[in-house]
Amino acid sequence: MPARDDLTTLDSPPAASRTIPKPVARATGSPWRGRLLVVGLLLAALNLRPAVTSLGPLLEEVRDDLGMSGTVAGFLTSVPAVCFALFGLTAPRLARRWGPGAVVCAGLAAITTGLALRPFAGGTLAFLGASALALAGIAVSNVLMPVIVKRWFPDRVGAMTGLYSMGLSLGTAAAAAATVPMTTALDVSWRTGLGVWALLAAIALVPWLFLARDRGTDAGETRGAGDAAAGSVTSRPSTSSTAEGAGTAGRQRSITRSPIAWAMAVFFGLQATAAYITMGWMPQIFRDAGVSASTAGVLLAVIMAMGVPLSFVLPPIAARLRHQGVLAVILGVFGLSGYTGLYLAPAEGAWAWALLLGVANCAFPLALTMIGMRARTSAGVVRLSAFAQSTGYLLSIPGPLLVGVLYQHSGGWGLPIALMAALMVPQIVAGVLAGRNRTLEDEV
Repeated sequence: MPARDDLTTLDSPPAASRTIPKPVARATGSPWRGRLLVVGLLLAALNLRPAVTSLGPLLEEVRDDLGMSGTVAGFLTSVPAVCFALFGLTAPRLARRWGPGAVVCAGLAAITTGLALRPFAGGTLAFLGASALALAGIAVSNVLMPVIVKRWFPDRVGAMTGLYSMGLSLGTAAAAAATVPMTTALDVSWRTGLGVWALLAAIALVPWLFLARDRGTDAGETRGAGDAAAGSVTSRPSTSSTAEGAGTAGRQRSITRSPIAWAMAVFFGLQATAAYITMGWMPQIFRDAGVSASTAGVLLAVIMAMGVPLSFVLPPIAARLRHQGVLAVILGVFGLSGYTGLYLAPAEGAWAWALLLGVANCAFPLALTMIGMRARTSAGVVRLSAFAQSTGYLLSIPGPLLVGVLYQHSGGWGLPIALMAALMVPQIVAGVLAGRNRTLEDEV
């Protein structure tokens, strides 16, 4: 398969059956609606991580106030992956019934409510419940954001995916960096410091109240997405692609027979494991090494902020390579270097390790890009996205919990950091396998 210059070629038929490329028209409707979609997409992306990264810098205070053990705190850092795996699976069915815009609107409402309730939790269970509500909203929105990009910006998938990834990285970094200084400046408890992020979610909800009325899909199309049990709904297909999908749907084999699907799922799961361990535990690692709470939060922000520029750089580079495995290797080497430094001198080289781990953390936009490139058709992207994300998030659940258990029983960070470094090795291997120049349709 020839290298592709843009992810918009995903909706094209195989090269052997194509003579003249057909341009894809934009589906945003009126100009004001297109601008509203861009604003809504960016604001939604900003709110898909603060519920997680605002907690990391204040985890010690939350644990002391609510009486959490290290194991329970480890479970708390695994809750995002659990919610993403479980609630994310409901997104296609909800989108089929109500439309993706309405589901994202409801997801942002759940985020707002959960973040607003969390400060009032009187115990661990109540705190977990409020967090789960916010994370459920994040899960369905997280799954459907790429869907909305694919549907309403079919001719700008790469650029809008970059914008979405940038917004996600900005929200992640802002919550990590600002939560402790804001809590200190306002002279408030951790409860107010966490609850203030509900205001940002409420602002993001406003444009989606208008966008929710547009279902943005038709019955036949969402039926295909639902049958794939996916975390996405494809962009509005042409008549020929619809006919092709109808003709081949009955001949599709189970995606579990596809080696490329399993490689993508493992790569996605291991990069998610690293991301949630980082968001949940990295500030505590730095704090235990003697770094102040506010500086630890800024270091986490540096790690997450690296995704802002690299979200624009990595997808275009990956789209032009015949084999994306080389990028997975490069990112993995950065990760191994960062963990080695963190093990040997966590405080002395903290800023350098944050930069190295920030580059490694950009495996997420690479994973999203490869999911798009490993299928020739929209239906194939739907199936692969569903399998890779749902299976990947399930695989990522034990990681943060295991870090908490190792930390509690060993009394230090040596073993947890060794585990983080060890997980980079299979991530590199899975990335090399997932980056091979083949597609889902070749295997199923």
